[in-house]
Amino acid sequence: MQRFEYKVIPAPKRGEKLRGVKTTEGRFALTLTELMNALGAEGWDYVRADTLPCDERAGLTGTRTTYQNMLVFRRTLASATVAEAPAALSPLRALPEAEPPALKLGSAQVPPGPAPAIGSAKPEIAAE
Repeated sequence: MQRFEYKVIPAPKRGEKLRGVKTTEGRFALTLTELMNALGAEGWDYVRADTLPCDERAGLTGTRTTYQNMLVFRRTLASATVAEAPAALSPLRALPEAEPPALKLGSAQVPPGPAPAIGSAKPEIAAE
């Protein structure tokens, strides 16, 4: 099974000036091209662009929602790195099953287990 590492960076807001590129669209496209080529050289594959909400402070007590444009990249983890990954990062790890504690009601103790069905006899209570 392949495992991936992700990198999320803010999308550029402006295009960089370069000789021979005059339009805003051309500058912006050139900036994105250079960014994607630089990350591609490091092994990152472009996945998608997302626009996500972000709450910011406005004044002393107020907040406002702004939207941030993010670029998502991923690359395959090396097999040696996957084997060394801690179990805490694995989404498929099994959680330990714990026995529920016994409930104390007054001086009696109710053992853990399924609740009695509606209309059935009262549960047996173990005396201490």
